[in-house]
Amino acid sequence: MRVVTTAQTQELDVQPTPLALLLLGREADPRSERGVECPGDLPSPSDPDLVERARAAKEKLGDKVFVLGHHYQRDEVIQFADVTGDSFKLARDAAARPEAEYIVFCGVHFMAESADILTGDDQKVVLPDLAAGCSMADMATAEQVAECWDVLTEAGVAEQVVPVSYMNSSADIKAFTGKHGGTICTSSNAQRALEWAFKQGKKVLFLPDQHLGRNTAVRDMGMSLEDCVLYNPHKPNGGLTVEQLRDAKMILWRGHCSVHGRFSVDSVNDVRARIPGVNVLVHPECKHEVVEAADYVGSTEYIIKALEAAPAGSKWAIGTELNLVRRLANRFASEDKEVVFLDKTVCFCSTMNRIDLPHLVWTLESLAEGNLVNRIEVDRETEQFAKLALERMLALP
Repeated sequence: MRVVTTAQTQELDVQPTPLALLLLGREADPRSERGVECPGDLPSPSDPDLVERARAAKEKLGDKVFVLGHHYQRDEVIQFADVTGDSFKLARDAAARPEAEYIVFCGVHFMAESADILTGDDQKVVLPDLAAGCSMADMATAEQVAECWDVLTEAGVAEQVVPVSYMNSSADIKAFTGKHGGTICTSSNAQRALEWAFKQGKKVLFLPDQHLGRNTAVRDMGMSLEDCVLYNPHKPNGGLTVEQLRDAKMILWRGHCSVHGRFSVDSVNDVRARIPGVNVLVHPECKHEVVEAADYVGSTEYIIKALEAAPAGSKWAIGTELNLVRRLANRFASEDKEVVFLDKTVCFCSTMNRIDLPHLVWTLESLAEGNLVNRIEVDRETEQFAKLALERMLALP
């Protein structure tokens, strides 16, 4: 993967350091694991003048720009999105707009990569802040996964293993999946992806979110917890014996979402005590015991549709990113639906929230002036195999 960055700056007496560029969101550190912090509440909204500047720049660009907004983005950014959705829906929406020269992805790095893979060669995908990464995606590197495959080969099971990678993964991991006959999945179609994979082989290597893999296998497909083993890339041989690898059906990568992983059974019990009759609805990236304690489980799109269909007067505790929960609470308040965050601790996705209004304005104004900034570009070979894995997902029954 190659990141091309261009920033228009005034002439200065000193040159910005790599650290300064990283903090400004105009450089990236691919070795770091980002998104693990819980900074508490958001700062106050940006300068109102920025709203008018964003509108003016977007109007000047016209049909040349298409702005995508992930559900977890803050409201001040979402208001400028042409479409909103989860990561895969947005990537497909971008591919359906070939007339747009610039795709501005208000999300995180792996999402912009997927958009670049699916859009035309003449389209340019831009990420307003290059430091907007994903801790889960960072938990599986190409080198670690290649070493894992060597471990599986030495154990004599690699030929039986089909990789299934969550959409929340880097282009390199998607390419690995494509090369080895696997497919990509979303939180909406994970069961279909696993059912397909088990028709191709006897075992699945599920990357990089252990919780989605475990919840789908056990809760949705009737496997046991004993059918699942956890591969830890930081331990020799993944911390597993040859016998464990040979006996397992699901080899789960030791990765997780830093936001969804915070929810606990105590969170569920506490909200039930505070709000009698509450419906607990959580994302499948939550821990298995949390999913088991919940009333409903589903993707972000499922969560939205469930609340749309809920009767007036119903009460809901939602276990997903707080920006979305707060937006849903405001949306459905007029319908007498009570929507609360599952946990008492306020926790936004810190890297999603790096895409703020100042970064978006800088991006749109730069593009309007003819300066391409923060382009995300996946190299040809990686794109070829990653696209193969994505196309297998699109072909799922």
